[in-house]
Amino acid sequence: MFAVAGMLFTAACGNKESNEETEEIEVIIEETEEAIEESAEEVEGAIEDTVEVIEEEVEA
Repeated sequence: MFAVAGMLFTAACGNKESNEETEEIEVIIEETEEAIEESAEEVEGAIEDTVEVIEEEVEA
């Protein structure tokens, strides 16, 4: 009976650690997605600026 209780306790501790790692991974994924979105917006803005400059040069 003590062996079974020990195994259950060990499994419960392992699950807790696994859940904490899963939460950490989810946070990293969210932060990465946000960084990608911000970078994409910056690139889009830079492209728009470049297009404007080229259009002005072509018109001149």
